[in-house]
Amino acid sequence: MREILQPMQEWFDDGKAVALATVVEIYGSAPRGLGAKMAVNQDSLMTGSVSGGCVEGAVVAEALKVLKNGMPKLLHYGVTQDQAISVGLACGGTIEVWVEKLSKENFERMRKDLVEERLAVVVTVLSGSHVGEQVYAYPDDSMLGEFSDPDLTALVKANVVEVFSQQQCMRKTLQVKDQLVDVFFDVLSPSPKLVVVGAVHIAIPLVQYARILGFHTTVIDPRKAFGNIERFPHVDRLVREWPEEFLQRFPWDQGTYLVVVSHDDKLDVPALAIGCQHEARYIGALGSKKTFAKHVRELKEAGITDEQITRIHSPIGVDIAARGPEEIALAIITEMVAVRNGKHLK
Repeated sequence: MREILQPMQEWFDDGKAVALATVVEIYGSAPRGLGAKMAVNQDSLMTGSVSGGCVEGAVVAEALKVLKNGMPKLLHYGVTQDQAISVGLACGGTIEVWVEKLSKENFERMRKDLVEERLAVVVTVLSGSHVGEQVYAYPDDSMLGEFSDPDLTALVKANVVEVFSQQQCMRKTLQVKDQLVDVFFDVLSPSPKLVVVGAVHIAIPLVQYARILGFHTTVIDPRKAFGNIERFPHVDRLVREWPEEFLQRFPWDQGTYLVVVSHDDKLDVPALAIGCQHEARYIGALGSKKTFAKHVRELKEAGITDEQITRIHSPIGVDIAARGPEEIALAIITEMVAVRNGKHLK
């Protein structure tokens, strides 16, 4: 969504009508994931993609109809094997795309949440007598908008907890009285931010991998011999402070990934303690079981609860029998990506 904000903003500023198309179901293989988006304005201009080029033309034609009559529409497309191969897939699949006319008010709300790095879920009814109804849900249990059926509202509130936990777009079929209702939970997630405590050898390839995968990267280390730009020319932000000082004023959110790898208790334990007390998508600690057990004792002495400690991934990374800094970094980034994609490996 972030990549299409600017052209959409320009269209709205110019007074253009805008339709938003969202991938809400995938069967088999498809070029884009759930929640992938493209926008179309009244002049047939488009931005973004729902299929990597396979069905965009057809979606534009349907979007223009939606803009004309104002009625949202659920589209069903098969991606043929030839089309799939043309966009780099081994086989074809089927996608469903929800197309709606987007009001400027709703666009501004989505843009504000994304710019301010605020986790939110747009909940849209895709079928049944409530089709097209929509609310915005937030982790504090607040909602903007309402469904016409209180039972549907209650079911959505019960299901959105899992969506916030996974931070993954989901489509669910809910039993509302005597009818089944398809509902799409469209997640607006904070952008991913990797914070590495300890400018050690492992951190160098880890930052490189993370940047390739779209993470904003920060490395913290007060030791000049480790935390210097010559070792980390590719990092977005290099901080030569004690982690405890920096992390206390860091803007934590659900897109933060904390990786503690310094091998120095004076750096690692305070960083873990602060991470456990804040919102974070991932917390990982490098070290042996014996080292982590020592950290756990120190964290408990600092007032960190067992529940908070269970959020820490240790031993850190996926078990790939890693050897050397590059492979260990690969194991760590693999686990981070798994968490980002809602998959639990341990």
